[in-house]
This record gives sequence, C-alpha cells and structure tokens, in this order.
Amino acid sequence: MTYTPASAPVSGVKRIELTLRALVLGCILAVIFTAANTYLGLKVGLTFASAIPAAVISMAILRMFKTSTIWENMTVQTVASVGGAMSSIIFVLPGLVMVGWWLEFPFWESVLICVFGGVLGVTFSIPLRRALVVEANLPYPEGVAAAEVLTVGSRGAEQTESAVRENASGLWVVITGAAVSAGYALLVAGRVFAGEAARYIKLPASLGGGATGLGFSMQFALLGAGHLIGLAVGLAQLFGLLLAWGVAVPILTAPDTIAWMTANGIPSIAAAVDPGAPAEELAGTVWSREVRLMGAGVIGVAAIWTLVKLAGPLITGLTSALAANRRRQGGEALDRTEQDIPINIVAGLSIACLVGIGGLLAWFAQGNPTLAGSTALLVGGGLIYVVFIGFAVAAICGYMAGLIGSSNSPVSGVGILAIVIASVLMLGVLALAGLPADPSVIAFALIVTAVVFAVAVIANDNLQDLKTGQLVQATPWRQQTALIVGVIAGALVIPLILNLLNQAFGFEGGPAGIADEPLAAPQATLISALARGVIGGDLRWDLIGLGAVIGVVIIALDAALSGATKGKMKLPPLAVGIGFYLPAAVTTMLVVGAVCGWLYDKAIRTTRFADVGRRMGVLLASGLIVGESLFLVMTAGVIVWTGDDAPFARFFPMGEAWPAMLAGIAVFGVLTLVLYGWVRNQSAKV
Repeated sequence: MTYTPASAPVSGVKRIELTLRALVLGCILAVIFTAANTYLGLKVGLTFASAIPAAVISMAILRMFKTSTIWENMTVQTVASVGGAMSSIIFVLPGLVMVGWWLEFPFWESVLICVFGGVLGVTFSIPLRRALVVEANLPYPEGVAAAEVLTVGSRGAEQTESAVRENASGLWVVITGAAVSAGYALLVAGRVFAGEAARYIKLPASLGGGATGLGFSMQFALLGAGHLIGLAVGLAQLFGLLLAWGVAVPILTAPDTIAWMTANGIPSIAAAVDPGAPAEELAGTVWSREVRLMGAGVIGVAAIWTLVKLAGPLITGLTSALAANRRRQGGEALDRTEQDIPINIVAGLSIACLVGIGGLLAWFAQGNPTLAGSTALLVGGGLIYVVFIGFAVAAICGYMAGLIGSSNSPVSGVGILAIVIASVLMLGVLALAGLPADPSVIAFALIVTAVVFAVAVIANDNLQDLKTGQLVQATPWRQQTALIVGVIAGALVIPLILNLLNQAFGFEGGPAGIADEPLAAPQATLISALARGVIGGDLRWDLIGLGAVIGVVIIALDAALSGATKGKMKLPPLAVGIGFYLPAAVTTMLVVGAVCGWLYDKAIRTTRFADVGRRMGVLLASGLIVGESLFLVMTAGVIVWTGDDAPFARFFPMGEAWPAMLAGIAVFGVLTLVLYGWVRNQSAKV
C-alpha cells in the first residue's frame, strides 16, 4: 500500500537533519541496541528491530532542544537502527569459535569484517532505493510504523486542528501500547505468565502415528508486527506453517516413514530419537534438524525467483541512479528527496571496501600453510563471490524487508544459502589446488560468508530506514551517510560483547564458559554445521532439494491464484518459506496479529473515522513493538550485568506451567480486545 503520514513535514519548517548531536545520540543508542541484540540473538536466535524504540528515545531527548526537527530524529533512528541490525553478524561469526578456529574474537579482524561488509550493504542498497522503495508497491511495515511514530512525536507546522488532535491522541496510543507491551513482558520475565503456549501430540495410527505440535508466543511485539504485515502475507505464512507442522513433521516422524527410510539407507533423525521420547522432543528434533533444512530450500528457490522478478526493476533503479549522476554532473538540480550519494562516490566506497576485504582474505590465507599457496585463487574467488552474491542478497533481503519487515525477514535463511554456496565453491578450489579439507578451509568459507551476511543484514535494515525517510521527506544522501556511521558504531562494539559472552557462557560446541549452560547460538550452530557438512561431504542435500521442489510448486500456485483472481489474491512464496522456516510459536503469533489487524480495519471501514482509525491501528502496533523492544533492551543489560538468566523471576512467585500458560492466554486475549476497542474510541474522538 501507499501511505502518507497524517501530518507529513512541510516546506515551512527549517530543515535541520544531519547534525553532530543527532549522530552522537544515534551512536550511543546503536551501541546499546547492538549489545542487547547480540545477547538475545545468541540466547534465543532472534533479534528485534531498533528503529521504533530509537525514534521514541530520540524524540524524548531532542525535545529539550527547541530547534529539533523530525528529520533530526530520523537521523538518530537511522544510525541506531543500522547499528542494532549489525548485531545479526552473530549468526555467523561464532561459527569460527565452534569449529575451533578461533578461541576468542580478535578485535580488529572482527570489526573490519563488519565494517567492510556493512558499508557494502549500504552502497549496494543505494541503487536499489528507487527500485524497491520508490517504485515497488511494498508495504514496508516497520518503515511505515517508524514514520508514524516520528510524525506523531515530532513538532509539526501548519497543522489543522484535527491533525493536532490526531497527533495528541496518536502519541497516547503509542505510549499506552508501549506501556501494556512492556508491562506484560515484565510479567512473563517474572514467570507470572508463561511466555509461550504449546501443545505437542502423537497422532493415532490411523493418521500415521507421527508427532506434531502447535504453539504461539505470547508477545505483543509479534502481535504488532503481524498487524503491520497484513492479512495476505500472514495467511501465506500460515500456509507455510501448516506445510511444515501439518505435513512434513508428521510424515517424517511416522513409524512407517522411519522404517522405510532406514530400510533404504536414507538418514532419519527420528530413528535416532528414543521411541519412548515425548512428542515434543520427537517433533522438535525432526523440525530443527530436517524440516528446517527443507525450509531453507523453499526460501532459496523463492529468493531466486524474487531476484528474477526483480531483475527489471533493479536494472531500472541502477540506470536511474546513473542517469541522476549524469544530470548532477551536467548541472541539473535534482529534487532534494531524490539526491542519493553520487554514484561515483558509491563506486569509490565499494571499491575501497573490496580492496579491504581482499586484504583480509589474503592475510588469512597467507597465515595458514594449507592455503598460502592458493592465496591468489582464494582472494579472487572470494571477491567475485562477495560482489555477485552480495548484491543478490542485498536485493533479496531488501525485498523481504519491504514485504514483511526487517524484524521478520529470515536473513539467517539467506545466511544458510550463502554458506552452502561458499562451501561448494571451496570444494572447487580444493579440487583445482589439490588441497585437503582441513579446518582452515571451513574457516575461510565462514569468513567470506560473514562478509556477505553483513551485506545482507545491513541492506535488510537500510531499505526499511530509507522507506521511513521517504515518508518523512528526508534527504537520501544525508540518511545514507548516517547509515554508514551506524555501521561503524555497531561494528566497534560487537567483538567486545562477543568476547564477554564467550568468556561468561561459551557457545554450543565451543570452549566452555564460566556458566554451566552455554549459549545455544542456533543460527551459528547450523551455519557452521552446514560448512562442515558440505566440505566434509555429509550434507543432507536431499532435504534441501525437497524444499526446493516445494518452493517451485508454491511459485506455480501463486501464479495460478493470482491469474485466477486477477491479482486480488496471492500466495507470496517468500512468505510461505518464512512460515516453513521460522519457529511455529513466532509464526503463529504473527498470523494472529495479521488477523487482528484485518478484523480491526474491517470493523471501522464504513465509519466516518476510517482513515484516522487505520492510522491509529498502525500506531498501536508500533507502540506494542516499542514497549517490548525497550524492555528487552533493559532485560538484556540486566542479564549481562548480573549473570542471571532470569533476573526478574526472583521478585515473583514461580507458578506451575499450565496455570501460568492458561493465565497468560486469558490476560493476553483480554488486553488485545481492550486495546483495540480503546483505540477505536480514540479514533472516533478525533
């Protein structure tokens, strides 16, 4: 959809945008969000987008300055957001510790991997801005929500009386949603309520006798994100969820399937599970070890198809960027909102980053006797890989961010594909150079993948930020400069936090830390296992291939459905793959949020305040994300400081599992109904 904020900035306001105070505040917030996301990502395998909480904090602090503007707040949230996004590199870098190559995270090597890859993510996303932000009809849920928050909370000019009332009411909607979300998250952290409701069962013999389950995470942030992604994407994710947990998991855990696979020499994870194990262990093991690999195949095919469909718009966007540069050089003045960093500077920055990456790869190869003789081949191949695969994943991740939001975009799925491709290419290098498949080869593949992953996560976040900038009429080149600053701020803190957590807890498969239980780091564990599997020759290509076939079928279904309904109904393949790949509890709550948002919009569609009500709904969703995100930042800091996995649990009684779960469901449902009803009433008063 196309969205214009209720009180968009106007030309009468003095433009204060890229200021020193905004950059400093943005860097401080970037450090905080990066540290919090690093811990949470390693603990539970998920990170949260920091754009909206950063915008809220910025507006609260910069309001002390009478000259502050919406564009200056935009700069702060841009720097903070991209710094927080940089933390997703933790889905790859710990793999170097897990495979035994690093014992700790060398500071400058880690920083340079993040900086070179992150800046490439910025420069690669600049020519994509026109194609994916300006011309593509993508919802950018978090970008729209951030624009709403900035518009409501920043000073306006020449506003009508109704706009002033709407801004005042909208700010209260954000604050109320944030307070409820944070309060509920506190009660979950204190274990008054269960944070997740799940039920696993073993099916009767008449249905195959396999195991399956269903759960949903009671998080208001996910409910808000579901509201923002919309019904079409939510239902596509539900379809992927049903394929995974209603078809794949029951079939792969069925006794007949296990017996058939064993008889035909096909590996079966379910066969290694104790037959008397509970349904949760059986279904969870098969999903994480087999079905998720199939999901990676679905995402891979969907991503390739997305890139094919984007080929035309991408070429158009690059051509437009080159044409704009020629007009600039010819003396023609571009509209301020179309002024990107000049393409010659973009090219220079990209080349500088590639030279730096080449130096890193050469230094790594020369330091290892196994690789030293093939340095030129490894560096040349690595740079080609970074350029072509890096630009491809920048486009794919940018599209996914536009489709479902950067928080829900499965960049770890892209990381899976990247490590598989890198490892396959390393096999080619081994064959050409006659090298043995030792740990240094796996480590080289992980480093190249880390660079590409940095490109992916930054492009994933950047285009969401650029959408926010478009909605509030920010200047693109100033925003892109702020993005580069944010990359550097985030990169500087990541190795410090990683070394702290490595010393305190350690990682699964790596050296033990001080604490008894190591951090799971699920994505890094999977990615390092894939690298070892491909190079060692024992990867389950059959599962990835099966997922790819499923992906092709979904693409065909989408085309048929779109054709039959003349484009009114679609089945976005990437969204289906996301539902297949993400944990069921996360996907289910996103679907619930999408349905709630649709029901709310439908209920107010015929009222006189329909437009205001829809905007208020977006603000409520934004507030829900803000509150829980800020609480998670604080919680992560307390956990790291105290070393206590559940620091708030000591202040509340420890309830029984089922009572806490049922109480949580009831309170969550009641609060959801009350919030939507209250927002409807607030809209009617504007």
